[in-house]
Amino acid sequence: MKKYITDENTGISYTLVGDVYIPNLVSTDTNYEIGYWGRKHKEYIKQYKPAFYTTLLTQCKLNSYLHDVDVRTTEIYDALVKKLAKQEGITEKLKATDMLAWVQAMNNISNCAREIVCFEIIFK
Repeated sequence: MKKYITDENTGISYTLVGDVYIPNLVSTDTNYEIGYWGRKHKEYIKQYKPAFYTTLLTQCKLNSYLHDVDVRTTEIYDALVKKLAKQEGITEKLKATDMLAWVQAMNNISNCAREIVCFEIIFK
């Protein structure tokens, strides 16, 4: 018996172990780090879109998909915070003169940006 064979119909290769051929399974998904937004989106699709979640999981694409969502969402969130801070007139001068007012304003802006990003990207 041959040590390695490939099924011509499916393209799957097998290795002979003892008397049994075992498929050579290789994960095509790399081990990306998933941040806050990726984890939040994972919870959402796992609960509300289980078929989509299972498809990504079985096709070994879940980790890379969540990484892409995380990177894209982080960029949008950061840009949105900067834009809203500029619109509200929150500057470094305010930070130097009245730290408490600056923190309150930035927390408000951060919460607004978080809500927008969740509504527009994470929960879709």
